Amino acid sequence: MLAGKGRVVDKIYGMTNVEHSNVSYLMDAAEQFRVMKEMRQEGMEMVAIYHSHPHSVAYPSAKDVELAFYPDSVYVIAGLLAEERPEIRAFEIIDSEVREVRINPIVA
Repeated sequence: MLAGKGRVVDKIYGMTNVEHSNVSYLMDAAEQFRVMKEMRQEGMEMVAIYHSHPHSVAYPSAKDVELAFYPDSVYVIAGLLAEERPEIRAFEIIDSEVREVRINPIVA
């Protein structure tokens, strides 16, 4: 999960994939609850959820769309089809509608 204020990411939370799969993911519910609580305590919100597509392009799969439960968050996908040039794209997924959004990486 990516946490921050507005659309600015201030903190990255790596989450456990309880599916232990490289083709699908499901966050550990207890870990997700703990992280969401910590975000609130620090005055942040969930800005985005990120994951990778190791064998495909950076575009939401049908399962990604089905499991997009946070319409206020952006879904960032790293497509690793071309290992030497990972593709990173971001999307809003609202009511099963996928819309790409521009991301501006800023490294401090």
